Amino acid sequence: MKPLMQKLESILEKGGTRKDITLLIISGISLLLSLTGWNPFPFDMAWISIVLCGVPIILEAIIGLVTAFDMKADVLVSIALIASVCIGEDFAAGEVAFIMQLGGLLEELTVAKARAGIEKLVHLTPQTARLIVDDIERIVPAEKVPVDAVLRVLPGETVPVDGVIVSGQTSINQAVMTGESLPVDKTASDEVSSGTVNQFGAFTMRATKVGEDSSIQRMIRLVQSADAGKAKIVGLADRWATWIVVVALSAAALTWLISGEIIRAVTILVVFCPCALVLATPTAIMAAIGNATRHGFLVREGDALERLASVSGIMFDKTGTLTYGTPQVMKVSVVAGKFSEAEMYRLCASAEQFSEHPLGKAIVRSYRQENQAELLPCEKFRMLPGRGVCAEVIGKKAGKETRNEILAGNLEMLAEKNIDVPDGALAEADNDLANGCTVIYLAVDETFGGYIVLSDTVREESTGMIDALKGLNVRPVLLTGDNERAAFAIASQIHIEEVHADNLPEDKLIWIDFYQKKDESVCMIGDGVNDAPALKKADVGIAMGGVGSDIAVDAADIVLVEDEVKELPHLIALSRRMMRTIHLNMTFSMTLNFIAIVLAINGTLNPVVGALVHNAGSVLVIINSALLLKWREK
Repeated sequence: MKPLMQKLESILEKGGTRKDITLLIISGISLLLSLTGWNPFPFDMAWISIVLCGVPIILEAIIGLVTAFDMKADVLVSIALIASVCIGEDFAAGEVAFIMQLGGLLEELTVAKARAGIEKLVHLTPQTARLIVDDIERIVPAEKVPVDAVLRVLPGETVPVDGVIVSGQTSINQAVMTGESLPVDKTASDEVSSGTVNQFGAFTMRATKVGEDSSIQRMIRLVQSADAGKAKIVGLADRWATWIVVVALSAAALTWLISGEIIRAVTILVVFCPCALVLATPTAIMAAIGNATRHGFLVREGDALERLASVSGIMFDKTGTLTYGTPQVMKVSVVAGKFSEAEMYRLCASAEQFSEHPLGKAIVRSYRQENQAELLPCEKFRMLPGRGVCAEVIGKKAGKETRNEILAGNLEMLAEKNIDVPDGALAEADNDLANGCTVIYLAVDETFGGYIVLSDTVREESTGMIDALKGLNVRPVLLTGDNERAAFAIASQIHIEEVHADNLPEDKLIWIDFYQKKDESVCMIGDGVNDAPALKKADVGIAMGGVGSDIAVDAADIVLVEDEVKELPHLIALSRRMMRTIHLNMTFSMTLNFIAIVLAINGTLNPVVGALVHNAGSVLVIINSALLLKWREK
């Protein structure tokens, strides 16, 4: 019997939404023709609806009962269909089957499409590595690299396994693991993680964690486990199905025994069919999804808004979510001497104009946005991986050509060139670093000239959005991979009191699990690959669609398409309004059903009229849900 049930189940699963819509259209037309009395066939046209819509319902009910003794709303509908057909009420049977399949289609349309986030994570996994044995380099599969092996990583390549740099200097883009918008300078004895990208200098490393133990593989497993652990909400009709079936069958049986009229019993079964109850949730969800779409949200999971309505806290990633993720020059500080701030800014930007480093590009971009003056010619440009840049900038002063050697980079570069930095400048720069900024130190002709301060800029709407969330009794929490100083500096600007910094992907999962174990429902909003496990683990995951990675988008339940975070409070309020609408729909449909049952028991309603009355309730439920389409809290 079980193989037969599995075969039937696989048959039911075949086909798609387009086919379901076609069958519903044919069934609806057949019911209209049956109602008008026009009939070109030797059978009632309602039978077309019974076969196309009713038979799948009956098969689903049988499969659920036989394979798992799963009593859903389909069981009561199947009993009502069969009973109606047995007493010759074909139109009532066809109409109930049509309404139930319409509700099922609406639910199906709210279910998310298959996601490929884990597959995209797998594509990030390095495929090969440069293994060094006896000073000979050979290419081997990354999964076959042994612990303690010596590897070489060239500029632009992905780090194949976790390890420690043995020799060389470089900058590593760690966004895949930490979400940091800026590359991190690395040198001998520094750790590097698999999946991160070597941007500039070549280096050799010793493998410490390989294969399934590597960082990128651990993150893939985190995404998989987090997705498996997220509970799905069961439809209200199916949640109450057992009680509905028991009450309906008991009422029908008692009515038949007392009155002796089977038509009354069948009418009870027909009016007790939970059509309006089945429509109560999906119609409200679809209308709310339509509203959310108008405000820039793509809802990818049908039940995401149900879960969002109960959220008490939102975990925010910092870079790219609350900030723009693009550093800007905030300050130019110079040592009193022959150069002004404007001149030093121009010299630095001119020296950086050929740099591929994100900080160098940020300085050039900021200069061009803020100044009308052109950059000066630059010669002898050199990039020093993990340190900075060196270049000769050609200018004019008092009609004469000037040539200045410009160094722009970190303190280690200045120390290697034996350039002293005054204590006062160091102290001032430390204050900027404490506020979460990045500092580029400058030297002109082997003499310290000053420094430039860069900082990620907060989105203009972030502060107002956070305040609005607090007004909805939703607690904002900053959960970021950035360093503590940068995290607290941003949090203080936008009124977030709760901050957790220096988080790897597994750390974010631990924090979300911490709040969930306190019986709190949490939402995570982020944009990076490193946010994918947390987006899966959270009760609701929201990804930034504009700046966000494809993997983060695929891991999320909801996507903020245009990155307009100011709309987030509206989405929370909308989800709560949707749940109130669902509860109102449900209360109304159950009340109408019980009134119809009383009228069916005393013989006032027959099966056809009963079907029309309780399906009129379904229409009212749809109209009430449709009010959500243009709703916005005043």
